[in-house]
Amino acid sequence: MPVNSVADRQIRRESCKFGVVCSECAESITGRRGVAQRSSWFCRLGLQAALLLASACALAAPVLDLSPGQSRATLGSVTTYAVDASGQADAAQMFGRADDAAFKPVPADNATFGFVDGAYWFHARVANAGSADMRWLLVLEYALLDQVDLYLRHADGRIEHFQSGDYHPFSQRAVSYRHPNFWLQMPPGQPLDLLLRVQSQSSMQVPLALYTPTAFIELARDAQLGMGIYYGILLALLFYNLILFVSLRDRSHFLYSLHVLGFGLVLFCLNGFAFEYFWPNSTWLANAAVPMSMALAMLAMHLFARDFLELPRRLPWGNRVLLGMIAFHALMLAASPWLDYRVAVLIGTGMVFPGVGAVIAVAIVVARRGFRPALLFLLAWAMLLAGTLVYALVSFGMLGKSFATEYGMQIGSAAEMIFLSFALAYRWAALRSENERIAREANEQLEQRVEARTSELSTALQQLSEAHVRLREHSARDGLTGVFNRRHFDQHFAPLLAQCRADARPFSLLIADLDHFKRVNDEHGHLTGDDCLRCIATSLQQCAGEHALVARFGGEEFVVLMPGTDELGARRSAEMLRQRVAAHRFALEGGRQLHLTVSIGVASAGSEAQIAAETLLRRADDALYEAKRGGRNRVVQGPVAA
Repeated sequence: MPVNSVADRQIRRESCKFGVVCSECAESITGRRGVAQRSSWFCRLGLQAALLLASACALAAPVLDLSPGQSRATLGSVTTYAVDASGQADAAQMFGRADDAAFKPVPADNATFGFVDGAYWFHARVANAGSADMRWLLVLEYALLDQVDLYLRHADGRIEHFQSGDYHPFSQRAVSYRHPNFWLQMPPGQPLDLLLRVQSQSSMQVPLALYTPTAFIELARDAQLGMGIYYGILLALLFYNLILFVSLRDRSHFLYSLHVLGFGLVLFCLNGFAFEYFWPNSTWLANAAVPMSMALAMLAMHLFARDFLELPRRLPWGNRVLLGMIAFHALMLAASPWLDYRVAVLIGTGMVFPGVGAVIAVAIVVARRGFRPALLFLLAWAMLLAGTLVYALVSFGMLGKSFATEYGMQIGSAAEMIFLSFALAYRWAALRSENERIAREANEQLEQRVEARTSELSTALQQLSEAHVRLREHSARDGLTGVFNRRHFDQHFAPLLAQCRADARPFSLLIADLDHFKRVNDEHGHLTGDDCLRCIATSLQQCAGEHALVARFGGEEFVVLMPGTDELGARRSAEMLRQRVAAHRFALEGGRQLHLTVSIGVASAGSEAQIAAETLLRRADDALYEAKRGGRNRVVQGPVAA
């Protein structure tokens, strides 16, 4: 049976598909014309059956009808998919499988499969059932798809091919928008078969939606407004805390700013804005920036948590845990550009769970130990944790894609950033109160210490003064006899005489010398001589009175200054001393006794006398020598100065 038209060829293909062999197929199989002739009536019967079955299949295939007045539509309910594990199948093969109803409906009308290998093919059939808009925009509402190929099969069998995704420069997209998109021409009454091939190292999420130009403008406007508000909040928090860091020099504000920057960059990449605005011509960076930004965000998160919770001081083991996380994410930040994208993203996404869990765990422990700012910290992180978990579960295909799940991370992170700002302010206020308390206690302790040190210093100064007085007294005394020495006598003689002259009082001076003292040293030893000198010094002090100044003048000579004493009083005191010494017996070893005498010279000045100290001393010395020459053991009064 000759097959000339496209319809005939379709019928032949359908009949062969259902096991009915046409004449041309039989001839090609057997190589014998006769067999083909004998089977021609079987072929005609099979063609009729095939036409009926193909018509039934066409009627059974789901079609999305775009009705009048409709401006947007989701394709999940009419989308089917097939997996090409090798990634080698072409469009013709997959159109054939779609026509054979070999594609499966997407689960729960949601084309989210997680991290998968190979290529995924999606098929949908749409038709303009009277809509005035013939130009529609097909949008794949996920930004991180690497390679997207769209094959459009029109009613006349014509096939068009378009490409998009992160592996192509951003400028190749039909509309400059963060999600891959394609323009579709849909005349009324003509069905259009859509066949999408998607292959990506990121999560396989292919939610398909159709928009009229007006509806897409509204969508883009609303999305940009929402994202603008979100990133405006992040930028405000970023610069506000940087200003606080510069003014307060509090490291927590800088680490918080780094956390905001890292998390904002992650979402900027995940939402496709980074590829759109930062590096539209760098397809490598469009992929590498995702794991790098994730590592930076996690690194900043752990640095901030460690500093905010004061883990080195409050929880050493928690500090070690977070230091391990910090080291890991720092390594991931450095290695991400060189690792396979899938490996880096899976590791980064997988580490979100233990990373956030570790932060929550240490925050709970620190809060239970009484650090109140940790409670606000926990509340903030609970919001971020909810948003992050939702996003991660969507990435792994465990949750369907919806507005709440798609933007859960933005909602949770915005709330987390705001509450963390409150937590930082509360922590700063708490630290300031604690610092004021510490400063107050330190001042009180300092005052107590100063008072104690002042008391100690006062006591030490008093002791030092007493020691100085003792030292000065000691330096003024004779080491053997205990009376004043010659230097002290020289310093006080003239002033005492001048004071008495100013007060119109008399002044007397005695010089006493032990008789034959050298013989005592020679016969009885210097120790006996020293005892004799000490005894004479004591007797002088007792006889001269409390106002007199007794000094050792040299050797066995002593001098006595007697301010306010006239010549009669001085002579009486001198005579008393002479008699006491003469009557004293010094005990020696062996029961022997030593008898000593003393010679004394006296000089006096009247209350109005104008005599120099040296002159008065010379007169007393002359009187002493006269007593020596007169036989010793006597008192001689020198001339009185009037």
